[in-house]
Amino acid sequence: MIDFSSDISNCITVMQNGGIILYPTDTIWGIGCDATNEEAVAKIFALKKRAEEKSMIILLAEDKDIIQYITQPDLAVIDYLQTVTKPTTVIYEGATGLAENVISSDGSVAIRITRDPFCRHLIKRFKKPVVSTSANVSGFPSPATFAVISDEIKNGVDYIVQHRQDDLSAAVPSAIIKWNKDATVTVLRS
Repeated sequence: MIDFSSDISNCITVMQNGGIILYPTDTIWGIGCDATNEEAVAKIFALKKRAEEKSMIILLAEDKDIIQYITQPDLAVIDYLQTVTKPTTVIYEGATGLAENVISSDGSVAIRITRDPFCRHLIKRFKKPVVSTSANVSGFPSPATFAVISDEIKNGVDYIVQHRQDDLSAAVPSAIIKWNKDATVTVLRS
């Protein structure tokens, strides 16, 4: 197993102090912070030059964690997620327990259960959800590898994870779906 324990410890220290990190996810490199800390989330919006009306994705480590952050989750979504192979972000209604600025104006939130070992360890040790938004200034392409992340982003975070910086596999963003009240799926990004 790869030893990324020092990266995880450094990320946790930074996020506990309201800072933001640059880290590899199960999809593309992301900018992250404590998803329950409104000031930390605001730092990401400022760094990305992103309108606060545009929500960000939250990563969780376990399916069961959904019930902590969604008021009335339809647990059939968990069965659905077992059938998909691509990392899939789900938009849920009734967000709770998160920073107000990660929740959309309609009360929904985008959550992905990550299968990536680094992200899972980070979230489990941090014991809170972590924001995951693409490591780019708003309006610019999402970075497929660490090497193409702009200096503006790298210089704007409080910690850059060392793990997987040399990975040259081109990464792609997650699929995004909306889980409807009638248990149907609306695909927003495949």
